Amino acid sequence: MASMDLEKVRILVVGDSGVGKSSLVQLVCHSQPVLNPGWTIGASVEVKIHDYKEGTPSQKSYFAEFWDIGGSVDHATSRHIFYNPVHGIILVHDLTNRKSHSNLRRWLGEVLNKDHSNNGTSRHYSSGDYDPEQFAGSHIPVLVIGTKQDQLDSNRQTIKQISSIAEECGADEINLDCTQARHLAPGSTNAVKLSRFLDKVIYRRYYTGVARDSPKKVIERRYFARDAGGSTQMGPPQERRRISRQQYGVMKTTHAD
Repeated sequence: MASMDLEKVRILVVGDSGVGKSSLVQLVCHSQPVLNPGWTIGASVEVKIHDYKEGTPSQKSYFAEFWDIGGSVDHATSRHIFYNPVHGIILVHDLTNRKSHSNLRRWLGEVLNKDHSNNGTSRHYSSGDYDPEQFAGSHIPVLVIGTKQDQLDSNRQTIKQISSIAEECGADEINLDCTQARHLAPGSTNAVKLSRFLDKVIYRRYYTGVARDSPKKVIERRYFARDAGGSTQMGPPQERRRISRQQYGVMKTTHAD
């Protein structure tokens, strides 16, 4: 199958301004860090090819679009235009900034409540807008990522624990340094968690009865076995395939709000 014929999933990457979302997306999609990322205005899109159920007879390639959403408060009432459709959510926080972690609830609430903005209702999203029952009904796969691990001192390292929002969402959590490619090296624990998350996103999008573009549509929850079909088993380390701008069209688009 030609690369342009691949089906795709859309993943929102959200979090406070300055937490390192752009650096994370660069590392995920291109396997190399960017040392001086610019500020994202509106949204920036990067794409990678992900092999669903890699290493099994059911292996199939998909495009994974990563929508890096600008975190500026100045665009809080307009960025909802980037939230539809959504097939997966990556919540990003700065490990050295506790407030950025507590604000993940607000970000999740903002994405889930996007219909309020679509109906023309302007609102400020507070930490109370995240409703666990609403999330349970959406069935949207979530991954929580903490950045700037290199900036944690030895004392703060000892108090790290599973974040409460990751626990509530049943989400995997990754802590890393976006300036180090080895933190997402093929076969690493972090890479396995990322692959498992992408498999879940694709499974929900193409292999269940969930309404594809409506995250609030509640259906019977189906069990996604982490080890079923070997979907989380990484093969021998190998160079990940990349795609060129010519293959996918314009791979990175910046939108001004």
